[in-house]
Amino acid sequence: MKTIVCVQLWSVLLWLCCVGTDAAQYTNFNVAIYVPVSVVRRFEDPNALERQWNLISNQLKVDKVYIEVQRDRTLASDELIERVKQFFLNNGIKAAGGMALSDGSVGGQFKSFCYTDPADRAFVRNAVELAARHFDEVIQDDFFFVTTKYESDIAAKGNRSWTEFRLKLMREAAEELILKPARAIKPALKMIIKYPNWYEHFQGLGYDLEVQPHMFDAIYTGTETRDPELTDQNLQEYESYLIFRYLENIAPGRNLGGWVDTYSIRHIDRYAEQVWCTMFAKAPEITLFEWSALTRPVNLGERSAWAELPTSFNRQKWLEFCRRKNPNATDEPTYASVAGFCLEQIDAVVGNLGRPIGIKSYKPFHSWGEDFLHNYLGNIGIPIDLCPYFPTNANVVLLTECASFDPDIIPKIKMQLTAGKTVIVTSGLLRALQGRGIEDILEVEYTDRKVLARGYVAGFGAGTGTVIADDQAQPILITDIRFLTNDAWPVIRALANGRGYPLLLMDRYAKGVLYIWTIPDNFNDLYLLPVQVLSAIKDHVMKTFSVRVDGPSHVALFAYDNNTFVLQSFRDDVAQVRVGLLGKFSRLQNLLTDELVAHSSATEPAGRAGSVQQEQRTWFDVTLMPHSYVAFLARQ
Repeated sequence: MKTIVCVQLWSVLLWLCCVGTDAAQYTNFNVAIYVPVSVVRRFEDPNALERQWNLISNQLKVDKVYIEVQRDRTLASDELIERVKQFFLNNGIKAAGGMALSDGSVGGQFKSFCYTDPADRAFVRNAVELAARHFDEVIQDDFFFVTTKYESDIAAKGNRSWTEFRLKLMREAAEELILKPARAIKPALKMIIKYPNWYEHFQGLGYDLEVQPHMFDAIYTGTETRDPELTDQNLQEYESYLIFRYLENIAPGRNLGGWVDTYSIRHIDRYAEQVWCTMFAKAPEITLFEWSALTRPVNLGERSAWAELPTSFNRQKWLEFCRRKNPNATDEPTYASVAGFCLEQIDAVVGNLGRPIGIKSYKPFHSWGEDFLHNYLGNIGIPIDLCPYFPTNANVVLLTECASFDPDIIPKIKMQLTAGKTVIVTSGLLRALQGRGIEDILEVEYTDRKVLARGYVAGFGAGTGTVIADDQAQPILITDIRFLTNDAWPVIRALANGRGYPLLLMDRYAKGVLYIWTIPDNFNDLYLLPVQVLSAIKDHVMKTFSVRVDGPSHVALFAYDNNTFVLQSFRDDVAQVRVGLLGKFSRLQNLLTDELVAHSSATEPAGRAGSVQQEQRTWFDVTLMPHSYVAFLARQ
């Protein structure tokens, strides 16, 4: 008989999370609040600061504030900065400085300072000196990039590309306008650079992940992903986890935290998910942007489809939390209470999680291509460990189009295959490597022909194939990859009017195995792949990985090296999933409730026959509530 577990047993959960936590800070991370200069200037009225601090601190355990001295050419005075700083120090809260080198906007489009303009350079230097006079630590909010193309920029650029010019310009600006002036005033000052969420395009605006992390004392990560459909880059929910891990791999031990905000979301669960995913990435600190947003009444948003279900953000339990924290409150609950509720809950989990692990994927510095694809893969349940260097020690390496920026990528692929390892290449990378030596590994062609696929077949040998999804599946548009029969094998085929096209193509080279994964033209179409197809892909891509989840899209897996893992659903409906573990495990222990889940009597999920020889995994059935997570420890 199958064992089904609901991810939240809230009466037990709230008791476990809340007993004995009021007096202390959070156990496994610190919490900071960013205070923009416009808010700082409102604190000319000391009563406003006292009143708002009482409102926030009643709901949220705060360790630190970042007090901003400049944004959009607005400056705080020396006297006010010192007075606000002293208020927090008197309340036992650490105080650091902040700056946002933005110059307003044009029609809502961000505008930077002009770093080839002597007047702008002088203003930036003076703002840095202002911060250095008052703080031992200063963070640069995510506007230390350049957008201007004024006559002075055009003249300085010369024949270089904008990317080349801006990278060099901002290295110089960091050294001459920020680091030297600050350290001239305070040699031991700790200078932090915070990177925003649009990491694929950093280099084009002067953000330099190769050099800057070594120039600054530490870095910080923007983990805000907001709404995945309506916002500019369509950032997928998984990025709140992935980008922190990526920047941690760039600056190990010097990535100080993740940074979230309350903006551009359609329901409150999306804010909670950003907080939780930042913590699942093992960020040592989370910064909440920004002070005034935390004091506003909460808009729960469009969540009627799951409002009555026992989700991770449970409205009734949140209101109980608010009453417990501030029993005499008469105002509506604020976003500070949402943050406090989510952080108190997740604190009971993250201390049990080990070091994050995932399928290694290589993104060279200053590269782009198949933009943000890794986050779509995370959203179909494939955990990704994104690295700035080629992971030669990994048995499985996943390479997307951005890997083509490495001029030595073909020899590196050959090296992995010769060592008997597995390399997965996306169709975008195949296209970029045509004519650059990929033909020396296998002769395939990324054609200009497009296919509207509806059904799917899996097979692993000559003349065999099992229909794993019929032609009633939602259509997706893919590219026809041309290959040589019997040299390469389409182990998963997409069907269009009865004809098969490679969705996952396999070839053997030396001792290793190379796969080419045909990615839909619209990455969102990955979410339209039937569950059986996603499972068949994972049979190859996640072979030998310690844990996997089989189920619908928008269910993410966060895995760790101590037999723990987290499932996070970003779905609007209840999801039934199966978890497969390698090793002799018979039970899962819920890390919030201690409930034990026994393994399923069925050894393999249905609909998997014919895809590949199955690994011996132990399978567990799990029910996930909408926009909810569950954390498990695997036990023997």
